[in-house]
Amino acid sequence: MPYAAVNDTQLFYRVDGAENTNAPWLVLSNSLGSDVSMWTPQLVEFSKHFRVLRYDTRGHGHSAAPKGPYTIEQLTGDVIGLLDHLGIARAHFCGVSMGGLTGVGLGARFASRIDRLVLCNTAAKIGSPQVWEPRAAKARNEGMLALADAVLPRWFTAEFMERNPLVIAQARDVFVHTDKDGYAANCDALNAADLRGEAASIQAPTLVISGTHDLAATPAQGRELAESVQGGRYVELNASHISNVELTDEFNKVVLNFLLESK
Repeated sequence: MPYAAVNDTQLFYRVDGAENTNAPWLVLSNSLGSDVSMWTPQLVEFSKHFRVLRYDTRGHGHSAAPKGPYTIEQLTGDVIGLLDHLGIARAHFCGVSMGGLTGVGLGARFASRIDRLVLCNTAAKIGSPQVWEPRAAKARNEGMLALADAVLPRWFTAEFMERNPLVIAQARDVFVHTDKDGYAANCDALNAADLRGEAASIQAPTLVISGTHDLAATPAQGRELAESVQGGRYVELNASHISNVELTDEFNKVVLNFLLESK
């Protein structure tokens, strides 16, 4: 399996698409409690146009889970380190939830490395200490299984969960096997990160996607984020928090239309 030694951390990554072409790069960043597999619904369509780079955020999937707490500086630095490792000068970036917040940081702090940004089901400030501190403590003390029944229903609408038991089983399997300390350390990063003062400095063309039924990163927060970025655009999908899985076709169409349009 491919790994990159980045910031004293082993990051797992995958590359799909035309690796030996001059197609532009697209980086995909996972949500809290998931891994590279959350992007499976996008791979066929996205890899027709891009060299697609997925990675497991530190503390997730096959990546290492170094001792926390983590910071947004580490999460953004990991992406830049991975780009450097692979010799990628510039890339598009698309992230969901925690991955979207990482994208805000990248756009604000590493403008020379980012072409276009897609920030999904996210905000410049996600949640509060009242959310993150007890969740991190529960993960550390009781394990991921103790959180699954509360978290998964916030990812998808009830109707989607009822119609797609296999998708939910797969998401749950990834969630419960996420390193509990790595998960908690990422909760710490989200708790401390407030990029509301930095979003206005993003120069890359930016699309914000929200889910109508998302309680974790609400449409109001998505609109606020889009409005804070000069020229930012906003699209709302009839989904909950993991919109790329719940409304795959619509998500793929919206993202590709944005990434492929002429500048």
